[in-house]
Amino acid sequence: MKYLFTGILFGIVLTKAEVISWYRIYEMFSFQSFHMYGVIGSAVLLGVVITQSIKHFKLKSIEGEPIKVESKFPDFWRYLIGGTCFGLGWAMTGACPGPMFILVGYGASVFGLVILSAMFGTFLYGVLRKHLPH
Repeated sequence: MKYLFTGILFGIVLTKAEVISWYRIYEMFSFQSFHMYGVIGSAVLLGVVITQSIKHFKLKSIEGEPIKVESKFPDFWRYLIGGTCFGLGWAMTGACPGPMFILVGYGASVFGLVILSAMFGTFLYGVLRKHLPH
């Protein structure tokens, strides 16, 4: 139940912030507005602050287990190819994975097809994973 309520709250916040708006996403990809860059930048900054706080204060999960944050050196090509695929999908559909589900709940039923396509892409990755650079 806690995940359901967290998802509903997440959906409300993204809707009110206009992050699910196709027009806002179009503005971002055509460099016409700072709105989406501000939202994404705020999320990245908040993620950095929270991650560093977890490491510094050695915080524990709700279950009392220590939270481990492993540092990994990024593989440039892997992130470039993955980010490009993600960005192309986002630009073509007008939504990234989180808002896809919100848009279905909002009444844009065509995003059911987008969700099925994303699931197929995930399945295809699983099939081809051993042949891809990691």
